[in-house]
Amino acid sequence: MERVDKILQHPKYVEYMQRIATDEKDRIFCRHDLQHAIDVARIAYILVLENKLIMKKDMIYATALLHDIGRWKEYEEGTEHTEASAELAADILVDCGFDAEEREFMLKAIRDHRKSGTQSTFLSSIIYKSDKMSRLCIDCNVRDQCKRFANGGKINLYY
Repeated sequence: MERVDKILQHPKYVEYMQRIATDEKDRIFCRHDLQHAIDVARIAYILVLENKLIMKKDMIYATALLHDIGRWKEYEEGTEHTEASAELAADILVDCGFDAEEREFMLKAIRDHRKSGTQSTFLSSIIYKSDKMSRLCIDCNVRDQCKRFANGGKINLYY
């Protein structure tokens, strides 16, 4: 998990997470902070273990930590956050010692993590499910205003 520690301390990662926090300071819905990223990582790792998939723990955690780092670009520039996150994550992954094959696999998962049912890799699917499962919608004070539930959406802790 040494490479994950490097991500958490990487100046660009810290900067991007601070930019997201600034942009979301008045957000009443789910935030995209470090707690969310860690929750997604933990759930993803559990899903990998439960499904007896073979994957390095640090790759799972790194992908989860980086999957939303482009949110600030979406807020400030209108860029789709999945593409922005993959673009921003690429240099961080190089700096933190992930090889080309690992990076390609992880960046594809970051790009595809919002595509329900059409994920191109099992990691995309795991990050998608973990992202959804990480939200405590059942205990949310503004659930009635959330677009997830506007059209009769259901709370599903198990996706």
